[in-house]
Amino acid sequence: MAAVYSGIYLKLKSGKTPWEDKLKLARFAWVSHQCVLPNKEQVLLDWVSHALVSYYNKKRDLEDEVVEKLWVYLDNVIHSKRLQNLLKSGKTVGLSFSVAQVINARLSEACSQKTQQNIGTVLSCSSGILSTPSLSIIYTAKCELLVDLLSQLSKLACLQLASDDAVDSQVFSVLQLTFAQYLLVQRQQTNPNRVFGQVTSHLLQPCLLLRHLLTVRSWTQADDNHVRQHLSREIRNQVETLLQAGLFQPELFSSYKEELLPEQELQEKKKGALKSLLLPVNTVQAKLGGGFCEPALHGAVVAGSVSLLYKLFLDSYCKAENHLVCFHMLSRLFGCLRLSGLQQGGGEDRLSPADWSTELLALEQLLNLVLSSDIYNVASDRIRHKEIQFGFYRKLAQMLTSHSQASIPAWFRCLKLLMSLNHLIVEPDLDDLVASAWIDAKVSEPRTRKPQEALINTMFQTYSKLRQFPRLFEEVLTVICWPAADELRLPVFSAGLTVKLRECLLELPPNQILDILCLFVEKCQTLILPAVEGSADMALKLLSVSSVLHAFLFNMRSLDDVTPSPVVLRTQSLLAKMQKGIIQPLMELLQAPRREKKSDLWLRKASDSALLLAYTWVEVDTLFSISCGKYVSPAAEIAGAVTASAAWHGNIAAFLPGVEERCWERVMELANSFASTSKYCLELLTVQKVKMILMQTKADVQALQHAAAFILESGRSSVRRGESEPWDGDISAISDLTYPTAHWHLVISNLAILLPYISLKDVEYIADVLLETLLSAKAQEADADLESSVSIGKISLGLVRSSFLPEMKALHCAFLTSLIHRFARVLPSAARDSADLPLQQLSAGDIPWYGEILAPCKPVDLLEAPSENNLLKDKLSLSWETLEKVAQCIVLLAKNGCPVVLKESQLESCLDLLEIASLLKLDSLLPSDCTRCFLVLLSLLANTRASVSCSKLLLLKFLSTCFHLLRCLQAGSNASAVFKVFHASDVLETLMTSQLTASELFTDVLTVPVWAQYLQEVQAFLENLLQMITERRQSVRLNLEKFMSFLVSCKPDVGAAKSQDWENWNPAAGQLLLMAFTTLCHVVTLYLQQLPEKKLWSADVLSALLEPVVLQIVATVERSLQSNAQSQPSPLAFIPSVTTLLRADLSCAVRKGWQKEPGGFLEQPRVKLYQKFYSQIRRELPRAGDNLQFLQSALQFLTVFCSVPELYPGKETAVTVVFALKKLLAGPAVTTQVIQSMEKELTEVLVQLLGNCSAEEFYTIMRLTLQGLEMRNVWQQKAKEVLSAVTLTKLLLSCPLSGDKEKAFWFASPQIITALAMQTKEACQDQSLISTIVVPILETVAALLRQGEGVLLNPHHVALAFSILLTVPLDHLKTEDYRSVFLGVHEVLFSIVQCHPKVLLKAAPSFLNSFHRLVVSVMHEGRQKGDRGNTEELEVIQKCAHLVERMYTHIAAGMEDFTVFSAFIVAQYVTELQKVTLDPAVKKHLTEGIYHILDLCIERDIKFLNASLPAGVREVFKDLYNDYNHYHKAKKHGEEKYTA
Repeated sequence: MAAVYSGIYLKLKSGKTPWEDKLKLARFAWVSHQCVLPNKEQVLLDWVSHALVSYYNKKRDLEDEVVEKLWVYLDNVIHSKRLQNLLKSGKTVGLSFSVAQVINARLSEACSQKTQQNIGTVLSCSSGILSTPSLSIIYTAKCELLVDLLSQLSKLACLQLASDDAVDSQVFSVLQLTFAQYLLVQRQQTNPNRVFGQVTSHLLQPCLLLRHLLTVRSWTQADDNHVRQHLSREIRNQVETLLQAGLFQPELFSSYKEELLPEQELQEKKKGALKSLLLPVNTVQAKLGGGFCEPALHGAVVAGSVSLLYKLFLDSYCKAENHLVCFHMLSRLFGCLRLSGLQQGGGEDRLSPADWSTELLALEQLLNLVLSSDIYNVASDRIRHKEIQFGFYRKLAQMLTSHSQASIPAWFRCLKLLMSLNHLIVEPDLDDLVASAWIDAKVSEPRTRKPQEALINTMFQTYSKLRQFPRLFEEVLTVICWPAADELRLPVFSAGLTVKLRECLLELPPNQILDILCLFVEKCQTLILPAVEGSADMALKLLSVSSVLHAFLFNMRSLDDVTPSPVVLRTQSLLAKMQKGIIQPLMELLQAPRREKKSDLWLRKASDSALLLAYTWVEVDTLFSISCGKYVSPAAEIAGAVTASAAWHGNIAAFLPGVEERCWERVMELANSFASTSKYCLELLTVQKVKMILMQTKADVQALQHAAAFILESGRSSVRRGESEPWDGDISAISDLTYPTAHWHLVISNLAILLPYISLKDVEYIADVLLETLLSAKAQEADADLESSVSIGKISLGLVRSSFLPEMKALHCAFLTSLIHRFARVLPSAARDSADLPLQQLSAGDIPWYGEILAPCKPVDLLEAPSENNLLKDKLSLSWETLEKVAQCIVLLAKNGCPVVLKESQLESCLDLLEIASLLKLDSLLPSDCTRCFLVLLSLLANTRASVSCSKLLLLKFLSTCFHLLRCLQAGSNASAVFKVFHASDVLETLMTSQLTASELFTDVLTVPVWAQYLQEVQAFLENLLQMITERRQSVRLNLEKFMSFLVSCKPDVGAAKSQDWENWNPAAGQLLLMAFTTLCHVVTLYLQQLPEKKLWSADVLSALLEPVVLQIVATVERSLQSNAQSQPSPLAFIPSVTTLLRADLSCAVRKGWQKEPGGFLEQPRVKLYQKFYSQIRRELPRAGDNLQFLQSALQFLTVFCSVPELYPGKETAVTVVFALKKLLAGPAVTTQVIQSMEKELTEVLVQLLGNCSAEEFYTIMRLTLQGLEMRNVWQQKAKEVLSAVTLTKLLLSCPLSGDKEKAFWFASPQIITALAMQTKEACQDQSLISTIVVPILETVAALLRQGEGVLLNPHHVALAFSILLTVPLDHLKTEDYRSVFLGVHEVLFSIVQCHPKVLLKAAPSFLNSFHRLVVSVMHEGRQKGDRGNTEELEVIQKCAHLVERMYTHIAAGMEDFTVFSAFIVAQYVTELQKVTLDPAVKKHLTEGIYHILDLCIERDIKFLNASLPAGVREVFKDLYNDYNHYHKAKKHGEEKYTA
C-alpha cells in the first residue's frame, strides 16, 4: 500500500516524469479511492499551485499547453464535489497566497494585452475560490490581493464593454462575486484612512469607468441576457456602495471639513493639536483628472462621475450644519467639468454639441441635488457667508446665458434650476435670458420645446408671485425691439405657453396687466408704427407686439359688473388708444395706393398685424359690452353712429370706429391676397358678424347667407389645393401651408351656426372635402411629434366621430352621397361609365336625396303651401322610386350572375371607404339614407367579385366589414325602411347566392381566424334579419318559406355539379349553408317557443316548414363527418348547428308530449347522429388545447345533450363526461385564463350532469375529484392534475345539489379543505405555481366557506383556511400575480368574516395575523417609488388598499367583540407605517380604514398606545391620532348631530 501512494507522490515531484504523465497521475489520484495519500487533497492542491507559481515566477519553463492543462486541473479540483464534501465534513484544505498573486498577474497580463483569450479557466478558478470560504481566505486575509483582483476584473469588464463584441456573463459574474466579497471585507476594516487610500489608489478610476460603460452601453440581443437585465444593474449598485463606504465614511468628514473650509482649519489649530493632514478632495480631483481612459471618453466619464460622487457625499454628510461644506464640495467637483474652463473665458471651441450635452446634463444633476437637499439658504448665505454661494451661482448663470445652447434641453433645465434657487441669480441677465432662451431661440423639436416652456413658465410663476410681471415684459418688449436675429422669428407664445400665461393672468391684479398692455401700445405707437412702411424688420416687430397684445387681451380676466370702475375706465381708454393710435393708422397705411408688389414681406406682415389687432379689438369690445354694464364701447361714442345692430347687418367696417367703408374694402382686398393671418382674421370677423346678427331679435337671413358663403369661398382654393401642414392654434403664425388647416378648423368649429345658411351646393362641397381629408388622415396621424397640433385629417375625423354630425342632417346626407359617389369611382372604367348600375344611380346628382330633410322645415308662405307641399311630395316619391328601381336592379344582376370584377387595389380602396363609413353613426340615418346605405352594401356584396389574383384574406376582410356595417344599420330605428323597396326573402336569397358563389375561392383558408370571423358576421346579420321578419309579423310565413325552399335547393358543390352524393363537395359552401340552416332553425325555434297557446296552428305550420331544413342540416352534418377524419377536430361550424338542431328537436318533442313517452323520441333516426357527434366531441375535448372557440361550442352542445340522460350511447354515463372534462382541464395548453374564459360553459355542463346523474355516479365523480387533490400529484410534478381537481371542486360548488348528493359533498368537505391546505404548502415553495395552483385554491376555499355557511359546523375545519392564508407569499410577485393572490386572500378572509363569525372570535389571532400580512404587503408595495413607479402597478395597489379599507370598515361596523383588539390593530398599523413613505393615493385608503378602528378605541387604549409604543412609532401614532381628531372624528360628530 505504501508503494501505491509513495510512488505517485514521487513521480509528481520527479523532474524526469513527463508533464502529460504527471497530469494523468494527478487526475487519477484525485478521483480514485485506490490511491491513498496522507492528506491527499491538500498535497495535490499544493502540487498544482507550486507548479503554476514556479512557472509564473520564471523558475520553471513549461509549454503553454501544459500551463493551460494545469489551470484546468486546478479549476476541476476547486469545483469538484469531492472537495465540497470534504469541506462540509469539516476537513481543512487551503491554498497559498501565491496562487492569488498568480491569478491577479494573469488577469493583469490579459488587461495589458487587451485580449481575453484563454483566461476563461483563470476566471473560473477565481470564481470557485471566492465562493468557497476556506479557499477565499487567500484574498480576504490579504485585502491588497482582493483589491488588486477587483481592479483587474473591472478593467477586463471595461475592455469587453468598450469592444464591439457581444458581452458574455463570465467576467461579470466573477466581478459581481468579487465586489460582494470586497464589500464584506471593507465593512470589517477599522482604519477609514487605509480604506480611502485603497479605493482612491486602485479602485476609483476603474470603477467609475466601469459604471459609465455599463450605463451608456447600447445592449443588443447578442449580449448575454443575464448581464443585460440583472448583473449590469447589480454591479452599478455595488460600485456606488463601494464608493460610498470607501470615500465618504463618517470618520473622514473632519478631513473634508479641514480641506474645504480653510478658516475653520485655522480655528481648529488654535484650539488643539494639528491632525494628520489627509486631503481627500484633492486626491479625488487628481484621480478624476488622471488619464485612466481614452481621451474621447474622459470628459463623459468625469461628467457622469461628478454628479454620482456629489450625491454620495450628500447622502453621507448633508445635515443643516454642514451645508457650507456641501457647497464647497460642489464648487470643487464643478471644477472637474470642462464647463468650469468657460468661466475664465475660452474653451468654448473645444466643446462639440455632444460634449455640451454631456456637461450640461452633469451640471443639471448637480443643481438638482443642491435644490433637493436645500443646501442654498438665501438669508443664511447673505448674512453669514458674504453671499459666497450666490456669487458661484451668479457666475454659472452668466456663463450659461453668454454661451447659449438652445438646441440642448439640459441648458434650459439648468437655467430653470438656477431660477428656482433664487430669481436674483438670473435677474441681471434677464434681457439676455429672454432673448436667448425665448424670443430668439430656434426651438423646433418637442424634446427641446418642453424644457423651454418649463423655464419660461418658471419665469412667469416667479415674477407673477413677486408681482413684477410688468418688469419681465419690459424685458420682453426690449428684446422684441432689438434688431432681429433672423428674418422670421418664431411666435412669442406657443400653444403651451399661452396656457401658462392664462394661469398667471387670472391671478394677477388687473392694473398690472393694463400696465403691460399700455407699455406695448405706447411702444408700438411711438417706435414701431412710424417706421413700419417699407421696413420688413419693423413689420416683424409689429406682428410680435400684436401677438402679445392679442394673447393678453384674450387670456386676461374679463370685465364684469363687479370690476372696479377705475379698471373699467382704464380698459376703455386702452382700447380707444389701441383703436385710434394703432388700428386706424394701420388701416390708412394699408389702403394707400402704392407701387410695391403685394408680395412684399412688410406689406404682408403689416396686413397680418392690422387684421389681428382689429379682430382682437372687436372680439374683446363685444365681450366687455355684454359682460360689463359699466363698460362703454368706443364704437358707441362715434358722432352720429348707427346702432350696433345696424352696423352688424352692414359691413364689418361700420363697427370699427374711424375706418371708412372704402378703406375697409381695400384692406379686405389686400388681406384676401395673402393666405395668412390677415385672411384668417377676416373669416373670424365674419363669424363674429354672424353671431351678432343671430343675437338680434330679427335676423337678416340674406346677410347670414352672404357671410357663410364668404367664409367658405375664402379658403376654398387653398383647401382644394390639398397642400397643408398641421397648425398649433397660434393665430399670429399662420403661413401658406397652415392656413388651409386653420380655415378648415374655423369652418368645422362653427358649422352648427353656419350650416342653416349654407346652400346645398356648399354643403356638398364640405362633404367632399370631409371625405377627401379623411382618406388622407392616416398619413397625417402617423406623425407622433405633433400631439399639440391639429391637422385637416384630425379635424375631419373629430367631426365624423362626434355626435354632432348625425344632428346635421343635410351634411350627413351629403357626406353619404359623396361616399357612394367615391365607391362608384373606384369601380373599373367600364362599370363606371354605365349609368344603370346601382352605385351610379344611388349617387346621381339629379335625384332629390335631401327631400326628407327639407320637408319638415321648409319655410313656405300660406298661400303657396299646397303647391310647395305637392312639389316636396313629388321629390320624396322620386327618391323612393329610384331606391326601389335600384333594389330590383341589384336582385336582377345577382340572379343573372354578371358581377363587376375588382382588382386588389380597388378592393383596398373599397375597404378604406368602408372604414370611413364605419365611423358614421349608421343607426341614426334617416329612412331614405338608411335604405341607400343598405343598398350600397348589398350591391358591393352581390354585384361585385374579386379577381382570382386578389388576396383571399383581404377579400374575407372586405366581406366581413360589409356584413358588420349591415348589422350596424339593422340596429337603427329606421332599419325596417329597407322592406319598402324589396322583400326580405329577396335580400336573403341575393346575399346567400353571392356568398355561396364567392366561397369557391375560400376552400384553402378555412382554418384561418379571418374565416371564422367572416362566418360570425354573416350569421349575426342573418339572425338579425330573420328576427326582424318575425318581429314585424308581416308575411312571416311567406318570407321564411321562400328562404327555406331556397336553402334546401342549394347544394354545396363546386361549379355546377348537382349529383345527390355531392361528389364535388365544397367545404366552404358547406359551412356557409350549414350556418344559414342553423341560424334559420335557431330563430324559428325561438319564435315557436314565444308563440301564445291560441296560435298553435301557426306553430304547427312553421314546424312543418322547419322539417326539410332539419333534414338538410342532418344530411350536411353527416356528409361533413364522413369527409372529416376521426383524428381531426370537427369543423367549428358543425357544432352550433347540431346544438341548434338538438334544441329544436327537444323543443318539438316537449310540445308533442315527449316527456310522457320518452321511447317515442328515442326511436327518431337523428338520435344516432347526436350520439355519434357526442362521441367525437368527447374524444376531441382533452386534446383541444386552448382553442376557446371550439371548447365553448363543444361545451354548449354537451350542456344540451347531457340534459337528456337517455341519449348517452352504450354504457356511458355522466362519469364519462366528467372524466373527459377532468382530462381537458389537466391539458398542457389549458391555463387559468383559458379556464376563466370557459367557466360559464363548464358550470352549465356540470349543472346538467349533476342534476341528472344518480347518487352512485355522483360518488364516483367525488372520488375522481379527490384523487386529483392527492399529494403524490404535486410530488410527481403533475401540477395540471391538481389544477384540474381544484377547478372541478370550485365548479361543483357552483352547482345546486340536494339530497344524498349534497350530504356526500359536505361529508367530504373536511378532506377537501385539508388537501387544499397541504397542496398550498407544497405549491408555495415553487414561484411558478403561485398563479397556476395557489390562486385557484384561494378562490375555491373562499367559495367553499361561503357555500358552507351553516353546514361546516366544526370550527377546526374552518380554521384550516388560516393555515392556507399564512402560507401564501405576498412579496416578490409580479403585479398581476400580486393582484390575484391579494384578492384571493382577501376573499377567504371576507368569507370567514361574513359566514363564520363564531369561528372568527375563537381564532382571532390567526385572523389578525392573516389580515396584518395583507396590510404590510400593501404598505410595502404602495410605498413612494419616484420615477420608478408604474401607473398600472399603482392602480392595482390602490385597489388592494381599497379592499383593506373595506375590511377595516367591516371589522369596525359589524364585530363588536373585536373592540378588545382595536389597540393591537392600531399598534401593528403604525409600527409598519413608520418604516415606509406611502404613495398619497394608497395612504388615503389605509388612513380612512384605520380611522374606523380608532373609532373603537376608548381613552384607556389611547393612553396605553402612547405609553407603550417605541419613540419613533409613538410620533407616527400622535400624527395619525391628531389627523383622526381633526378630520374624521369632527366629521363623524357633525353627521351624528343631524342623524335621527
